[in-house]
Amino acid sequence: MKEWFPDYEVIFTPMNMWPVEFEIKWKWRILADSRSRVLVWQYKGPPQIKSFCERRGIPFHYVEDGFIRSISLGAQQAPPLSMVFDRQDMFFNAGRSTDLEDLLATYDFDADQSLMQRAKTNMEKLLATRLSKYNSGETPDIDSIYGEKTRKRILVIGQVERDASIAYGSAKKYSNNDLVWLARRENPDAQIIYKPHPEVMQGKAEAMSNPDHVRGAAQVLDQDISLADAMETIDHVYTITSLSGFEALLRGIKVTTFGCPFYSGWGLTDDRQPNPRRTRTLSVEQIFAAAYILYPKYFDPIAKEPIELEQALQILEHMRAHQPSLDQIPEPVINPIADLAKALVAQMKKR
Repeated sequence: MKEWFPDYEVIFTPMNMWPVEFEIKWKWRILADSRSRVLVWQYKGPPQIKSFCERRGIPFHYVEDGFIRSISLGAQQAPPLSMVFDRQDMFFNAGRSTDLEDLLATYDFDADQSLMQRAKTNMEKLLATRLSKYNSGETPDIDSIYGEKTRKRILVIGQVERDASIAYGSAKKYSNNDLVWLARRENPDAQIIYKPHPEVMQGKAEAMSNPDHVRGAAQVLDQDISLADAMETIDHVYTITSLSGFEALLRGIKVTTFGCPFYSGWGLTDDRQPNPRRTRTLSVEQIFAAAYILYPKYFDPIAKEPIELEQALQILEHMRAHQPSLDQIPEPVINPIADLAKALVAQMKKR
């Protein structure tokens, strides 16, 4: 965060502090400087922080990773290439308006042809390079895993079930196993494939529902296959709120959402949770333009400077190309990444 905001003194508060601690210590510290800005990661701040900032006219934003993040998982402390800063709420909160939802609802995409050309070009780049939000996972011979295609093929996307995107994005609480059984019940003759979340597969997050319990209903992927490969030959994707659903839309795959992610409700998805605020019909390109270009901020962890989506994709592609053998990456590339990772680890230990 200090590198993202070099012109500011970045001060970290304790995580999940008690409201009384905010009242006694931090409120007055914020008021003491008229230049203060407050950033809160997801909902980790005290509950009264947003209303306090609004009453005092203090700039306030919720913060979260953007949709193009890193090679490794966030749980492995990989520095993000993008973050989002929302004044209203977290983009995954289906119960409230957000800056992203307002962009999708009101932006005049037809009048901004240069933006739409950027969206088209970057969508093509994303698909051609097979990049995703996270870019870990193996790239196997998918035919040897899925077998010969003889019927409709459905991919069920597993999520981290304690994730805030489910807690705030789905009115009904589904487990990953629930999703598998729903896909099977609605498609009795299809080949159902279940992809557990990478953080679960790598032991970074708890599996709250046991994949072994749905092996009778689906083929469970036991290896961490990249998302681009997992979507090869897929006809339909089932998800609760995962960004993977939008990445399926980019590939022209039908998507069913059981929660209400940012990309549902605009006429592109089979929505099981309606959102009455979303009445507009949008194209995939328009949603991409808002979510990947207008909404997030991008940052080069090597040069330590703000960039645009185009540069972020280039950096991510370069990092992935050198990932298998870090000793082959030029020294100027290795050191900043290693130094940043060490700094983040040290900061977490202090906190």
